[in-house]
Amino acid sequence: MSPRTKVKALNRLTRGTVALVLAGGRGDRLKDLTQWRAKPAVPFAGKFRIIDFPLSNCINSGIRRIGVLTQYKAYSLIRHLQQGWNILHPQFGEFLEILPASQRVDSGWYSGTADSVYQNLDILRTHKPKHVLILAGDHVYKMDYSTMLAAHIDRDADMTIGCIEVPVAEASSFGVMAIDENYRITQFHEKPEQPPPMFGNPAVALASMGIYVFSTEFLYEQLIRDADTPTSSHDFGKDIIPWVVERNAAYAFPFRDPATHQNAYWRDVGTVDAYWRSNLEMIEVTPELNLYDRDWPIWTYQEQLAPAKFVFDDEGRRGLAVNSMVSGGCIISGAEVRRSVLFSSVRVESYSQVSDCVVLPEVSIGPSCRLHRVVLDKGCVVPPQTVIGEDLETDQKRFYVSEGGVVLVTPNMLGQDLRHVR
Repeated sequence: MSPRTKVKALNRLTRGTVALVLAGGRGDRLKDLTQWRAKPAVPFAGKFRIIDFPLSNCINSGIRRIGVLTQYKAYSLIRHLQQGWNILHPQFGEFLEILPASQRVDSGWYSGTADSVYQNLDILRTHKPKHVLILAGDHVYKMDYSTMLAAHIDRDADMTIGCIEVPVAEASSFGVMAIDENYRITQFHEKPEQPPPMFGNPAVALASMGIYVFSTEFLYEQLIRDADTPTSSHDFGKDIIPWVVERNAAYAFPFRDPATHQNAYWRDVGTVDAYWRSNLEMIEVTPELNLYDRDWPIWTYQEQLAPAKFVFDDEGRRGLAVNSMVSGGCIISGAEVRRSVLFSSVRVESYSQVSDCVVLPEVSIGPSCRLHRVVLDKGCVVPPQTVIGEDLETDQKRFYVSEGGVVLVTPNMLGQDLRHVR
C-alpha cells in the first residue's frame, strides 16, 4: 500500500468512528480539588483542563464525531466544553455532543462505565459508526488513535485495549492483562494483588489505559447482554472486558513513542501527589510531554487576558520567575516564583516566595508569604505573611497534606466560600 493510499484508508477509518469520552467521575483521590468539579474539569499545565488532552487527541487523530458523557458536578466541565470546543463543523458531519445522565432508560443515573454507554445506545445508533472508541476523560497524554484503530482492523479484533507498560510492583492499581506472542489478551484482572508479567518481559505488566476500540455491532451486543445481567456492576473493567477476553478476539495495543518505540508519556493524575508532580514535569527543560509541539496542538478555551507582568527591580523586592510556567493575566509584583506553575490571573504580592507550587487560576497571594510544595485551588486569597509547606504538622490542622508532603489548599480551607467559581 502506497503512503497516499494508506493515508486515505486511515481517513476513512477515523471518519467512520465515534469517540465516547467518559467524563462523569469525581476522582475522590484528588480530595478537595474535586469537591465542586468533576475530575476531567480539573485545570492542568497552566492553561488547560485534563479533558483537553483526550479531546485534542481525537481532533489531531482525525476523529471529529465525539460524545462526552458527564454526571458528577458537571457545570464547569460543560461550560468549558461549550466555550472552548465549539470548533467542529456540523455541516460536515462533525460534532461534540454533551451526554449527561438523563434517565434515557429506567436506571436513571449512570451506574457504571458500561451503563453510561448503554444508556446512550439510541443516540449512538443514529450516528451509525463502524467503530466506537471509548476513552477515559481524566488522563494526560498525546496519542494518535488512528494507529490503534488500524491495528484493530488488521487483527480482525472484536475489542482492542490501549495499554502501557508499568513495573509489576506498581501494576496492582490498574486493570492488568496477560497476552500471548501476538498480543492477543489471554487474561484480564482488575487491580490484581499479584499482576501477571508481560509476555517476554517479566519486569513489567501491561496496564489498561482506559482506551477501548470496539467493532460497533459487537459493542451493542455486549452492552445489551451486560444490562440484562442482574449480577453485573455494569463496568467495562470489571464486567465487559473479562467476559470478552474469555470468549472473543481481544487484543492489546501497547502505547509506545513512534520515534523511540519506548513507553510513551501517559499520566494518571488521580492523586494530589501525582497531580502536583505531573504539573511540575511541564517546567523541565525538555519535558516528556511537549506542549509546544505545533504538529500536535492541545486545544482549550482561550480566555483573552493581558500578558504576564513582572514588576519591581529593587534589592529584596524583585519580581521574577525562574524555571516556571506563568500564564496570561498574572502579575508578579516584587515577589519570587521558582519551579512553579502559575495558571491565569494569579497575583503574587511583594516579598513573597513561591517555590515548587501549582497555583490555579485567580489566586491572590498577599505580601510576605512563603509557600513551598503547595497546590492552591482556584480563587484562593492567601492572607499576608502566610507560611505553608514548612511545618506539615501545623499545616495538617488547616489543610490537606498528602502522603508525599504536598499541601492542598482550597478557598473553603481559608474560610472563603467560592463554590460557584470552578
